[in-house]
Parts: sequence; structure tokens; C-alpha cells
Amino acid sequence: MRAMKVRYGIVGGLILATMTFAALAEEQKTLVVGTITTPVVNNALGSGTAPGTPGTQVFAGLVELDDHFVPQPYLATSWDVSADGLVYTFHLRQGAKFHDGTPVTSEDVAFSVDTVRANHPFGRAMLGPVDRVETPDALTARFVLKQPHPAMLTSVTTLLLPILPRHVYDNGPIRTNPANTMAIGAGPFKVAEFKAGQSITLVKNPDFFMPGRPKSDRIILRFYDDMQSARLSLENGETDAILQTSFGYGDFDRLKKNPKLNVFTDTFAGLGIVDYLEFNLRKAPFNDLRVRKAIAHAIDRKFLVEKFQGGVTQQLEGPLPPDHPFATKDLVHYDYDLKEANRILDEAGYKPDANGVRFKATLDAPTFSPDGLGRVADYLKPQLKRIGIEIDRRISPDSATWAQRLSNYDYDMAMSQIYNYPDPVIGTHRLFLCKNQIKGVMFSNTGGYCNEKVDQLLEQASKETDPAKRKELYAQFQKIITEDLPYIYTTTELPYGVAQKSIVGLPKTVLGTMAPMWDMEKK
Repeated sequence: MRAMKVRYGIVGGLILATMTFAALAEEQKTLVVGTITTPVVNNALGSGTAPGTPGTQVFAGLVELDDHFVPQPYLATSWDVSADGLVYTFHLRQGAKFHDGTPVTSEDVAFSVDTVRANHPFGRAMLGPVDRVETPDALTARFVLKQPHPAMLTSVTTLLLPILPRHVYDNGPIRTNPANTMAIGAGPFKVAEFKAGQSITLVKNPDFFMPGRPKSDRIILRFYDDMQSARLSLENGETDAILQTSFGYGDFDRLKKNPKLNVFTDTFAGLGIVDYLEFNLRKAPFNDLRVRKAIAHAIDRKFLVEKFQGGVTQQLEGPLPPDHPFATKDLVHYDYDLKEANRILDEAGYKPDANGVRFKATLDAPTFSPDGLGRVADYLKPQLKRIGIEIDRRISPDSATWAQRLSNYDYDMAMSQIYNYPDPVIGTHRLFLCKNQIKGVMFSNTGGYCNEKVDQLLEQASKETDPAKRKELYAQFQKIITEDLPYIYTTTELPYGVAQKSIVGLPKTVLGTMAPMWDMEKK
């Protein structure tokens, strides 16, 4: 700051010092956390980091998962499960209130189940087994299931089933409700300000039902779609933490060497992130399996891992990461073979013109995950030209634009990414179920894939309680998917978080930053 030619007396100096220390004290209570742009805070309407990060601060769920995947009490202080596994009875916390002072009741729980099932990308798969939620009294919510549901307790976390105040959200079409941004929940923080495309300011909920939480008075969630800007903001101290985003893999070692930063990878075990090339199967020629097979043979996964991702990811050929408990190696494999790719297209009748072009297509990619998605899309443009496919690499200004294009089926091909979450019912089924084609909803079955055999296998797996039988069902499912190729899987992702070393109380969870930041503070 430029020196000012002003003389301060003792009193003036004391006042200035007091103001300075007060400002510093206030600064100590505020955290600036980077995340990706989101159009909503209400995570009942969407999945992933964008709505999940603010949503889990503003809303509360029935349970939270700890760092060992074990459900811990939250709005539900306890729960009982019937001997046949068809009734889950949750006992709600007495005295829990929404931000407007209204008590949380079982009616709100029942409303939230219906809302998530109807609007969330995988609400139908995740909560489909729930026949009804009974509300015998204000503090008892009884989930009556149509079938056993192995993922039931995982499905009622804040990330997946935020408990919404019925009186706020049940007053017209929920997707146009202003409380989707200026959200009202029962969580540790309240929304003070929502600046579209810029930031969300959250302030401490003074009436939060967990004593001593949250530790910080204010969290500013600053949006970053440009990962270089995000990295620089950490390095220069403007941002306190970016707990879950897809920096370039070249930044991983650079950030780890910074003595002021804490780089960690140990809070993401429940995400199971995979990258893939998605096709709009409603359009020719991508509704032709031969075209998709040819493209599969044209992708060199080994090159992607070694050249773009620093060897920290894994090659991927099926819908589940190799270390997923339900992953199988019995897949249909497509070796990198340009000669075979060209042969398939020739036999399929896609003959090149005088310029060697068989057909043209657009290819989209989001701004997040620059090395897992963006650079792979850049690689595919010249690579697919080698088999006669001319690519228009369409650039989105931000991830929201990319998501809008895909969810409204305005695309040919796109690089995308999915979180499989701790159970396939939660994160995996949504991409494949025929009935989960929900126009306008991202990370649902946007590609338009439908195979009744797959639906049957997933339905069986969703209620099978024998782990061995369940694993076999998912193995059959994965084999079919690699035969049908609605998606071409490329690599896994390595999610990692970065925080200033002055930040303590990082979330101990398997869901990254998509969990309450109630213990985070600056020391």
C-alpha cells in the first residue's frame, strides 16, 4: 500500500490498530473455496461437484458417510431396519430447523424423496425401490421398499437426498423456483448471495443443530472454469482451498512442491470417476455400431495416459474403474488399430470423398478436466481424421454451456465424465436405463441408449443382496456395454484437492468436497 502523509495521534493510532486487528479477525473467519460454475445450489436437481459442493453446505441429509463409507447420524439420530430389509425407519433430530426457522419434519423427508426421484439424474434408479415414505409422526420417517435395496443408506446422504423444506419448494414447478439459487435448507451455512457465473457467499447458520459447528463464519465459493486461473489463485494465496476439481495433471507435482500448499488425494475413494467419449445415438451415423467400433479402434489409451496424464491415471475399457469392487476384466476389447478402423468403415459403406472425408461431426468437451477431457478432445480431432472423420472441435465458454448442449441433445459426440459413487445403483445405472432419458437433465442417459437386457440386469442387481451374485450380474452388464459401445471409455481420473497449509478441518469423507465443510477454518 502506498504510504500516506498523515500524522496519527495516539488515539487515532489505537483506533486504526483496533480496526486493522478487527479486519484481520474477520478475515480469519472467512474461507475462499474454489469450485466449478453452477447455475443452482439445490442439489436435488443435479449431480456432481457443481451443485454438490454448495448443496451439502446449505442442506442437511439423513446421514453422512465417514471416511470408511460408514453412515453417521445427521438429521436422523438413529434408524432401524426390518428383518426382511424392506422397511427403514429414520428417527429425526428434535429441534432441527430450516434456515427460516421452520422445524424439519418427516413430511419434508417424504417430499424430498419424491422430488429427488422425479428430478435428479439418478433419482429414479436410486430411489425407485422406495414404494412410499410413511410419516406416523413429525419425527419419524418410515421408508417402505418394494424390494431390497443394498444402497439404501448410502442414498440418503446430503449429497444424494438433501432434505428440502416442503413449504418453500412445493409451490409450483421446482425447476423455476428462486430458492434453487437462494436456497433454504437445514445445513450449517445459509446462502447470503448468489452471483451467477461468479460466486456464492455462504454465512454461518447460527441455529445449526450441531454445537460448535460450523467453525468458519463465512465461505465464499468462487467459480473457476479456467484451471490455470484456479491454480494461480492458490499459489498467490487468493483462494484458501480447491478441494475437488480437475487441475491439469502437470500441476500435480508443481503444487505438491509448493511449501505453502497441502495437496491430498485421500478423500475421494467413493467417487470412482471415469472419462469417456459419448455419442448422440439418436443421430446417424453414430446410431451405427460399426462406426462406434471403428472409433474405438482409433483411440490409443496408452498414449493418453502417458502423454497427457503423466502416468497417474489408468487406461479404461469399461464403465467401472479397475479398482471398483464390481469391476470385471471380461470385457470386449478394442485394440488400437487404425487399419482395422478404416476396414470397418469401408465395409460399412462410409466411403471417403475426394478429400478423404467419410463424414463430419462436432465434438464437445467441458472446461473442467483439461487433461482428462479437453486435451483428449483435441487429440481426437487429428486422430479421427486418420480414419476419415472430420471433426469440428466445438468450444464451450464454460461447463454450463457444454452441459446445456448435451442435456438438450444438441451434439454429435462429446467428451464427458461420470462419478460412479460408492454403489452402481447410485452413480452407474443412470447412464444406461431406458427410462432415464430426461431431456434437460445432465448426467442422465443423454446419449439415448436403450437395451432391455441391460435394464433387466440392472434391475436384478439393484435388489440382489448376495454380493457374489450381484457381482456376476454387474459383470454381465459390463460385457454387454462394451459390445454395444454407447460410450467409449478412455481413462480414469485422479481427483485431488489443494489447500493452504493454514487451513485445518478438511472434510473427512469419501465424497471429496461434496460434504459439509463444518470443521474447516483458517488457523
